[in-house]
Amino acid sequence: MSEISSPAQSQQLLTPLGVFSDGTGTPGWATTASPAYVACIGILMSQYTITGFDASAHLSEETRNASWSAPLGVLTSIICSSVFGFFLILCLLFSIQDFDSTIASTVGQPVLQILLDIFSEDGAIVLFTLVIICVWHCGLFSMTSNSRMMFAFSRDHGIPRWFHYVDARFHSPVRTIWLAATLAFILALPSLGSSVAFAAATSIATIALYVSYGLPILIGLIWHKNFKKGPFNLGVFSRPVALVACLWIGFISIIFCLPNVDPVTSQTLNYTPVAVGIVALWTFGSWFAFARKYFTGPIRQIQAEEAGVDIDEPGALERAEIEGKIDKL
Repeated sequence: MSEISSPAQSQQLLTPLGVFSDGTGTPGWATTASPAYVACIGILMSQYTITGFDASAHLSEETRNASWSAPLGVLTSIICSSVFGFFLILCLLFSIQDFDSTIASTVGQPVLQILLDIFSEDGAIVLFTLVIICVWHCGLFSMTSNSRMMFAFSRDHGIPRWFHYVDARFHSPVRTIWLAATLAFILALPSLGSSVAFAAATSIATIALYVSYGLPILIGLIWHKNFKKGPFNLGVFSRPVALVACLWIGFISIIFCLPNVDPVTSQTLNYTPVAVGIVALWTFGSWFAFARKYFTGPIRQIQAEEAGVDIDEPGALERAEIEGKIDKL
């Protein structure tokens, strides 16, 4: 370990060998199963962190030249999240002073304990406040994105039409904002009493998101001859990348349903498969019972195609709105 100095106190950094090769901690899945199993179930939080890359697609209806700008936004998000996230994790790992005390911290948060060990109480409070502010903004953006998707989904008759409403005072889809907030609150309630419940909620969100990403990719992969590519595409790499994406989504969907706490009891069991099964059952049941009778797809795109508008042409939808060929948002 190499020694460093800070205004608060003199501390030590782990060596690269200690960060990248040493394994430590109390015996658990590493001995019951294998270190590979531990590495697999440890993917959850990093996979959940990168889920925000689809935000550009969520808001693409308000974007000019969306067929190009939305994919570029997705790529930029992935690159920035991966690079900066990787270096952030490295900084935290190199700064661990004592692994056991970090895990068994009385503050209940390993990251906060690392900051306390390095910067003392005052510095840790300042830095962790910045973390809380960032998390709050992430939640705010998720709320914005979710409410916007629900607003569009209600327009397309995917959920009750009552939610397709813009408040005259705030010029926002207030009803879908409250719907998103209420559903998130209900999903988070079990986490108040169990960290396992929090992991399950995170797993549900991650699996559901990636399955929703994977289904259209899988359809395009199977029926590639009927798949119409947009202006932005990967050319000859489209099918190999799609295959890797589908395999990875299938892999993490299985991994995130496996137990992540040893020993497995009724209190530590991963209930993600049960929750995912309930959601899948409700989704398929509602589709065959009534949704297929009135949900015909994205109305805006259907109207554009019926009016002879090329939705891949930059600015085509905006011009069609002005000319009255399609309904305004």
